[in-house]
This record gives sequence, structure tokens and C-alpha cells, in this order.
Amino acid sequence: MGAWALLLPLLMATAQAQVSNFPVCSVNNFFEVQENTNQSGPLADIYVPKGQQVTLGPSSTPYAFWIQGTQLFLNVTPDYEENTMLQAHLECRSGDTVVTQLRVLVFVLDINDNAPEFPFKIKVKKIPEDTKVNTTVIPETELEARDLDKDDILFYTLQEVTPGASNFFSLVGTNLPALRLDQPLDFYSWQNITFRLLVRDTQEENAEPSHTATATLELKVQPADLRPPWFLPCGYSDPYICINAEYHGAVPLGHKLPAPLVLHPGPIHAVDGDQGINQRILYSIMQGQDGTFAIDADSGNLTMTRSVPSPKTFTLLVKGEQADRARYSVTWVRIEARNATGSLPYFPKSRYQGWVARGSGAGVEVKDTTAPSLPLRIWAQDPDFPDLNSAITYRITNNTNFRMDGETVLTAALLADEGVFYAEVEASNTVTAGTATTVVEIQVLEWEEPPPTGISQAEDRRFSVVDMAALGGVLGALLLLALIALLILIHKHYGQPLKCCSGKALDRQPLRFDNQAFVAPQEDNWAPAPRSSPGPTRAAAPEPPEPPEPPEPPEPAPPEPPSAAAARPAPESPEVARDGGGPAAVRSILTKERRPEGGYKAVWFGEDIGAEADVVVLNTPASDAARAADSGSEVSSDEDADAGADDDAPDAGSTYV
Repeated sequence: MGAWALLLPLLMATAQAQVSNFPVCSVNNFFEVQENTNQSGPLADIYVPKGQQVTLGPSSTPYAFWIQGTQLFLNVTPDYEENTMLQAHLECRSGDTVVTQLRVLVFVLDINDNAPEFPFKIKVKKIPEDTKVNTTVIPETELEARDLDKDDILFYTLQEVTPGASNFFSLVGTNLPALRLDQPLDFYSWQNITFRLLVRDTQEENAEPSHTATATLELKVQPADLRPPWFLPCGYSDPYICINAEYHGAVPLGHKLPAPLVLHPGPIHAVDGDQGINQRILYSIMQGQDGTFAIDADSGNLTMTRSVPSPKTFTLLVKGEQADRARYSVTWVRIEARNATGSLPYFPKSRYQGWVARGSGAGVEVKDTTAPSLPLRIWAQDPDFPDLNSAITYRITNNTNFRMDGETVLTAALLADEGVFYAEVEASNTVTAGTATTVVEIQVLEWEEPPPTGISQAEDRRFSVVDMAALGGVLGALLLLALIALLILIHKHYGQPLKCCSGKALDRQPLRFDNQAFVAPQEDNWAPAPRSSPGPTRAAAPEPPEPPEPPEPPEPAPPEPPSAAAARPAPESPEVARDGGGPAAVRSILTKERRPEGGYKAVWFGEDIGAEADVVVLNTPASDAARAADSGSEVSSDEDADAGADDDAPDAGSTYV
């Protein structure tokens, strides 16, 4: 529109000047056309005076127009991205003389007909692990898309391909596709992060027309030197912390051992805490050195430079430093010099079993059959040095396919065929010259899975020793639960007092005695019964005495024989019983004194309710029962005491429970 504003006054002035002299050509010289529009009809009608002809001048947009008679046609489909304005230069001639020159301007209107495009399909970016949060890791200029539609506004979306990646990165803005770090990076958890970057030329997804484009961002997290060397084995709670191992060993007095010392939990060994960098570690003794020991700077092996004449404990401070001198760690090594009595070494096992994959070349570790992922370790014990002995060396005496490397077995040749090999391992004490031997059974396998449990067995090993031990523990626990359930059922069905017959007690209504100090079977918690005042609402049923509080639940007592007092519904009052069914024969059944005389039934308690209860059932003579029924009066406890004062034992028909 700016160009038209400048040209329009000039065109009008030219036309007016020419009209004032004589008749000239004229035409509407301004048009607007949307791009991608096909003009089938004439664009404009040209007024041409009689005797003149109109043609296209040389400054017209090439191939854009053509004239038929006095009509101007558009010869192309306009494309805003190619030409924002088309120009037709018209010349009106009379013979060979140019009478009039006209210009027709066609402004092409832009529409959203192009999709945005990224300048890349896949962009790979390396990002250091120690990049600070809120840092722009990829600037906008590297990620923005291009759209040929000049008026389009682009909207960007970051879509995670790696799950959880959006927690670490985001775009600075919807229209600003710079990538920003939101959380600290961790090389061990996130080494490769992938995003899909989407761009749309409309804000709404369902707008028409709308175009999108996508590109892939691959972020490679680069390890940073954040961690010092770690002495192995180490315990740590996250990838940034290691509790360094401390080593200990023992040497015999008066001897200089030629080989590196054997230490627990293993040889001195450190690794770069930043495994992605994996700097070489150099070893040195910083403290405690008196010339007795030397350490190899590259391997960390500790050797003796001289013998120790008397018992002594050495404490060495060993440093492991990165080869670039950027970081280091230290650990303690304690070595005890002991007296050796000359005891012979011995192997804890007479046979060891291992395996190795077929096709293994020389120098491959033989794995332990019982723990297929671990190397087979063979060591002899010395009674003088129960933990270890650096004076013991190992060698294989009868098989050239294998060799010993300290306490581990290595292949010494290419093992091309499957089969079983036997090797004798000899342990020699370099101080006492004592020896011991054992046999190693090694199976060469075709497959890479864990080997069979026994080399000579044909069945596959499907479970390790640890698996079988765990399974045994589970089965044992289930068996114990089953036994407990069985005992509870026995106690529930047979642990209550049973009905019993004894003399005349068959004809009398039995009493039910129940003590709250004993919980119901389903409430049993194996705790001692609570102590309370001797006034229970229910009397205790015949039970064995409460055992003392045990450290573990005791086994339930076996079912008791049927007692005289069978379990039936309790009488109307827990403190009285009706004798013989008569309404007047009511007596107390609770007492603190043993009163075995006949005529009533009593429950005798000790002074303390927690003491053993003694339930006594005394059969009432028929004459007493009749007398009580005739009088209808209650017989006092004093009268009962006078009646039975001469006899401490119950009648022949009485029953003690």
C-alpha cells in the first residue's frame, strides 16, 4: 500500500495533463487480488480512443499480463511469497507514436497458505551435567521456525519423548522457542533426553487454515567432574556420596612376603566417582609409612619392603588421586603383624564348581556356579590367620587351560568346545612351606545364561542358593501359621470344661463358672491375667494356673478330662445358686474359705484374685435339701460351718474340681 500511495498521485497527474491536450487512453489503475486466485475474466477494460492501439510496455512484470483488444488479463496465479505487487505498463500508440503511457498496479494479498518450517529435522545438543538452573541451553535463534506467510505469528510447544524430561527443560515462552534448564541434571539418571518441538501458525489447533511442523531435539548430558575418587566397595545413598571402604590385613612376623598383600574386603582399588569421565587413579601413602610397606602408584597393590620383627599394627593413610590432579580421596589401611606357628593351610571345601562360556579366550574369569554373576574365588585358610594370609599363593598343577590369578581362576587358552574340565589347585604357604590342594570342576557352556547347579547334573539351574533359602523361609513361616491355627481350633473346641457325671451330681442343675481374668479364645494375647479385687461378676471356669509371662507364646495345654461342672447357661444371679431347683434354697456360692461340707455348692478363692482358684462342688444330702425346701428359709454360712466343723473332707458323694 505504501508504493501505491506514492505512485497514485503521479499517475493521476500524468493522465490529467494528457487529457487536457487531446483524447488519450484511460484505465482503472489500482487492483487487489488474493494470492492463489485464478482470474478467468479480464482484470480491467481499457478506454482506447479511435485510431489508437494499446500494448504492454517493457517495464511490465514479465509474463504477468496480456492484452486482448482493449481488455487487460492476468496471465499468472498470484503468489504473495513471489511477488507482493504486479505491474502492467500500458502504451497507447497512434501509428509509431506513443500517445499515452499508463500503469496498472495489482497488489497481491497474503493468505495463510504456507506451513512453517524448521531449519533442521534433528538437532543434537551437548549439555554439561553441572549447568546452572534457569540457564538457556539452546537460544531462540537456533530453534525458531520460518514461515513464508509474513504476517503469521508462530506458536511453539515442547513435547517430551523421554518420560519425565519435561521436569528438567521448558521453553522460555510460547512465541519464544529458547530452551531453558529447570532442574539440576544427573548424568547417571539422565544421559539422553529427547523432545519433539512443534510449531503452529495459529493459536487454536482447530483453526482453518492451520499448519504445523515438528523437529526433534536430542540432548546429550555430559558428565562433569563433580565427585572425587571412590575406594571400593563403598556404600552410598545417592550418586553423589560414597562411604569409602577401609582395608585390613595381616602378615607373619619375621618374613618379607614377595607377593602383594591380601586385604579385606578386597584389594585397594578406587575409581573416578564421575564414571562418565573415568579419570585414571594414582595411589600413594600419605601417613603411617615407616619403610615397611610400599604401594604401586598405578595398581594400588601393597607390598612389603622388609620383615616385621615384633607384633605391631600398622595404620596407613592411602590417597587415591585423579591423574589430572583435580580431586582425590583417602582411606585407612590397617595391617597386623602376627606370629605364625607353622600351621598347615587347608581348603574349606574339597571341590569347587565354576563355569565359563564356550569360545572364551585367555584371561577370562571363571564364574561361580552357585552365584553365576560372580567370579569363582578359591582361598585356603590358615589357623594362625583365620581371616586371610598374604603368605599363601595358588597355582593349578594339572591343567594348562586355566591358571590362578590370586584367588580367582582365569582361562589360559581358547576354549572352543563344550565340556567339563577338572583342575587341581595347590595352596602353598611361602613362610611355613605347608601346602593344601582342592579340585575345581569347570563347565564350558554354549549359552550365556547361568549354568546348571551341579556340573555333572543334566538339569538346568533355575534357582540360586539364596532363592532356595528364601523359599524355605516362606514355607517354614506358612507351616508355623498352620500349626498355630490348628492349636487355636483345638483350644476352641476342647479347651472348655466338659460335662461329667459323678454320683448324685447327675440329678442336679450344673453351674457355669466364668472368670473375666481369662479372655476368650479369639482375644487371647498370651499376656498375664489382670489382678483385681475378689468380687468378680462371674466365677472362673476350671483352668490350669496362669503361667509366668514367657518370652514366647507357650503351647496350649492339652484338653482337660470332663469335669463335674459342665458348661450350661448361668443361673439367674452370678453370686447365688438355687439348690435342687427350689425357690427358697438360695445360698452364696462365693467364699474365701474352703468349706467342703455338704448342702451347697461353693467357689473358694485365695486372698488374691490372681491366685489359683479352687472350685469345690459339694453334693447336698437329700434330707438337707428336703429340710431347706420345707422351711423355706436360707441356711446361713455360720450354720453350715457348725454342721461340718468336724470333717475337713467332703462326703463320699462330693466332687472336687
